[in-house]
Amino acid sequence: MSSEIVAIDGPAGSGKSTVARALATHLGWSVLDTGAMYRALTSEALFSGLDPSDEDAVAELARNARITTLPRVNINGRDVHDDIRSDAVNVAVSTIAANPAVRTAMVERQRAIARHEPGGLVVEGRDITTVVFPDALVKVFLTASLDERARRRGEEGGASVARRDHADASRVASPLRRADDALALDTTELSVDQVVEEIVRCLKNITSN
Repeated sequence: MSSEIVAIDGPAGSGKSTVARALATHLGWSVLDTGAMYRALTSEALFSGLDPSDEDAVAELARNARITTLPRVNINGRDVHDDIRSDAVNVAVSTIAANPAVRTAMVERQRAIARHEPGGLVVEGRDITTVVFPDALVKVFLTASLDERARRRGEEGGASVARRDHADASRVASPLRRADDALALDTTELSVDQVVEEIVRCLKNITSN
């Protein structure tokens, strides 16, 4: 497994995906959006007519699905890049992401990706610093005010973001929480460049010691 991993967690709309892509570009590393993986699985479950609360059927789908996130999100040969932010996916993704067997399958898949990554990897999600890569070189927890996060999510709206917050933090399997040793950054009034600068500074401090 690549020893150079920056793990980024945080609630919906905190800027994880944007910051992860910008940081990866700055470092010349690869990036993995694990949230897009769960959303792709949700899209596929709905497309296949599965009930998101049918834990066994969705877990079986997760174990066998072929998922890629770059350059566009694709599952089982189907481009779902434009579908993963749909209202239907927004509503169902928390149920699917709370499925313990789904999370087990996804964590195995995410670790496998890291094992085959020859260089550094920036990974973002909701359990990356606490479950998937607890020994990451740098761990970051991003947050922002609910109003700002809702603004960033556009049509999803504040009620949907708040619902995701509750579901992510209260689920039994890998709940969203800040790792004790994670760098906490409130991105409400910070630009993407400023957030990247803070993470790079932290990375340099660790690698120089």
